[in-house]
Amino acid sequence: PTAAAGKSTRGGRITPGEWERRTGLQLRFIYKRRGPSLLVAEGRLNSKGRAVASQSKSGRGLTTVPIFLLLPQVKLRKRLDLARDAERAIDAVPGRIVAGWVETRS
Repeated sequence: PTAAAGKSTRGGRITPGEWERRTGLQLRFIYKRRGPSLLVAEGRLNSKGRAVASQSKSGRGLTTVPIFLLLPQVKLRKRLDLARDAERAIDAVPGRIVAGWVETRS
């Protein structure tokens, strides 16, 4: 979220859905080949720098305000689990001890 989006009611970052519910404005997606894509709103900036709906019927003061910058992200699954591998190694120790003991006796 940009500064024009404001804060969430819960104090953290605001989501696009929450922003649309609070302001009543529709967000529009703008694709950019280079750099982050945008979610923008047609409105005006109030004195605090937040995007709000324009009350003007003539469209005076209307601007396209970027509300969210969309960054590509992925969530990678956990590949290294030391606790699981250590548990497997511990479970295999008694069998290896017995196997080594039987080989030396024969």
